[in-house]
Amino acid sequence: MGEGEPPGSQAYRAAGVDLAAGARAVELIKRVARGAARPGAVNEVGGFSGLFDLGDGRYLSAATDGVGTKLEVARAAGRYDTVGIDLVAMSANDVVCTGAEPLFFLDYLAVERVVPEQVALIVEGVAEGCRRAGCALLGGETAEHPGTMPEGSFDLAGFCVGIVARDQLLSPDRVEPGDALVGLRSSGLHANGFSLVRRTLLARGADVSAFVPELGRALVDELLEPTAIYVRTILALRDAGLAKSAAHITGGGFHENVPRALPEGLGAEIDRAAWTPQPIFGMVADAAGASVGELFGVLNLGIGMVVAVAPGDASRAVELTGSHGTEGVVVGRVSDRPGVRLS
Repeated sequence: MGEGEPPGSQAYRAAGVDLAAGARAVELIKRVARGAARPGAVNEVGGFSGLFDLGDGRYLSAATDGVGTKLEVARAAGRYDTVGIDLVAMSANDVVCTGAEPLFFLDYLAVERVVPEQVALIVEGVAEGCRRAGCALLGGETAEHPGTMPEGSFDLAGFCVGIVARDQLLSPDRVEPGDALVGLRSSGLHANGFSLVRRTLLARGADVSAFVPELGRALVDELLEPTAIYVRTILALRDAGLAKSAAHITGGGFHENVPRALPEGLGAEIDRAAWTPQPIFGMVADAAGASVGELFGVLNLGIGMVVAVAPGDASRAVELTGSHGTEGVVVGRVSDRPGVRLS
């Protein structure tokens, strides 16, 4: 592992994804974006979502994302009805990290060839994701790209916009050393790390339709389990005055995402014994020739969102997450030392 690289970077790079190059690209994009500012834009590229000041103490929060190479698993399996949920989740979960309530969503679907029934199934998943996130599916675009995409392939992108009052903003500025970190359980792999999954676990020629005892279901069912949508849970924590900031654990795992919810100069101490990752993470680690611990810099390892709360509010926050259908657990604390440390 190179100096400064998060654990798991080498395994991910071998699968064709360079996390360091991605981080460098973001830094370059920040410079470009500064030249496209206007009054009202209140934060720069790199946050979970962008904020725009509407005046009167209200902000729009906006985010965009895709589903990544999880789409290839769906295409190979001929199952198109769940990846739209993933699409909404990836952006809506980013938007709610600011404390904003998602208002509306738009999708962009590019296909090699329009198959009406397939397109309808994909958009049906998008609509279901919007229902789970409590936002409207305002519109979208389906583009046919014959001759420019592999036969039968497709890609998805989505855009979510929410709104939040100034006094309800979740922000790293509110976090202090000693604050508790409450983790919200993931539904599995979510929509990250599938390049690693495909190059390792699926490269063995596994029968994805076969029942896997340790999973309790077929591998394909596990891989296509939709990303959990945390909107209602985070808004409940916000409304109760418990949440200070939130981190959506996506690509880059704990090491890249938790610091984005913390002030500069602070870090996190994570207790790995606080929860048990789902069996799929051990299967991916074994296939990649890595330990589960090494993948904390790549995958969510069973925690899809981390919320900073005052230490005295931790028990109440965990109880509240459960009442909103999400399993919460205290996974660590905020430290006055930068970086993420696992114990």
